[in-house]
Amino acid sequence: MPRKLSNALTPLAVKNAKPGRHADGGGLHLLVKESGARSWVYRFMLRGKARDIGLGAAAGPGAISLAKARDKADALRLKVKAGVDPLAERDREAAEALAAAQAAQIAGITFKAVAEAHIAANEDGWRNAKHRQQWKNTLATYVYPVIGALPVAEVGTTHILQILEPIWKEKPETASRVRGRIETVLDAAKARGYRNGENPARWRGHVAQILPARKRLSRGHHKALSYEDVPTFVASLRNREATAALALEFAILTAARTGEVIGATWAEIDLGKAVWTIPAGRMKAGKEHRVPLSARAVEILKTTQALGGDWLFVGTAKTSDGMKPKLSGMAMNMLLRRMKVDATVHGFRSAFRDWAAESTGYAHEVCEMALAHVIENKAEAAYRRGDLFEKRRRLMNDWSAYCLTGHVDAKGGVTPIRSVVV
Repeated sequence: MPRKLSNALTPLAVKNAKPGRHADGGGLHLLVKESGARSWVYRFMLRGKARDIGLGAAAGPGAISLAKARDKADALRLKVKAGVDPLAERDREAAEALAAAQAAQIAGITFKAVAEAHIAANEDGWRNAKHRQQWKNTLATYVYPVIGALPVAEVGTTHILQILEPIWKEKPETASRVRGRIETVLDAAKARGYRNGENPARWRGHVAQILPARKRLSRGHHKALSYEDVPTFVASLRNREATAALALEFAILTAARTGEVIGATWAEIDLGKAVWTIPAGRMKAGKEHRVPLSARAVEILKTTQALGGDWLFVGTAKTSDGMKPKLSGMAMNMLLRRMKVDATVHGFRSAFRDWAAESTGYAHEVCEMALAHVIENKAEAAYRRGDLFEKRRRLMNDWSAYCLTGHVDAKGGVTPIRSVVV
């Protein structure tokens, strides 16, 4: 039976040992590599398996002396005797230390920091600047004062109710949007590993059990003139010289939305071909839309072109750099109020659609494409490749003729409407 080693190594032996494994006894070994690097290893048997655990370097900066290595080996030997696996214990302690470090890091990540990061990462994909600003404004007004500086991992139901309850009945639409935005930010935080568990801002099955269901706003339809009254209104409109009057007439003739008209630049216009191409980023459906321009629409643009500026319709004020700003978004609606007309700009799109349906023989899809409406039927949308542009040009020319005279030439294939005194 071989003799058991006990303190077989000396400091000099440790220093001069050749490459290989050198036993000191009691499971302690000196491991010397070909490179000359030296380290201490403790070998132990647990549940019939031999395992090694490193104790540290035996040479160089921070080296562990022979005496210290023996002390470490003695301590581990006692643990093994008690049935403790030193390797498993070391791994557990490392995992706990990592978890503690991560928790400390997460504790420093606030709700506001996550929200701002989420906005920065996603705002380029949002449809318009107004939507981006609403996100920032609602969070700054209602959310940050309560949980902005709070670690995002600690946001709970109590905080959500503290934000929502004061505005839930008074400002139901705003409250609903605030709740949805908080939910989105908290989902983003969870995806990044900053928090765990259920989302306390979730409506279904959570907040809905605490707050009463809000009454949705009844938006109804945009107030609109009857299409029979449009020619008379346009005649009155043409007696006004304001830029807002030209913009409103242009909006009526093109059946375009307010934002599309006041945000239009000359780069979108081809006067020679009488085409207005609105880029996808400015369209509600996120798809480029070509608008055929009638002769009167082109005439309006030639008039506004003489006023200068980058926009089709410019405002009266000047910016700090001396440039002419675009027309205000409220200018056309304010003009309608001054004219004592109970309608909205958007309502003229409804008037156009009613006229097209009731007084012309144009196909449904041609009229819908003129309004840049999305084709709801997915199968039809999949097969629809063109934009029916030439058919829409005829439609918009007929609409312009109707707006200006109250009837359409018979060659347009439209049943004449009553005569209107302009």
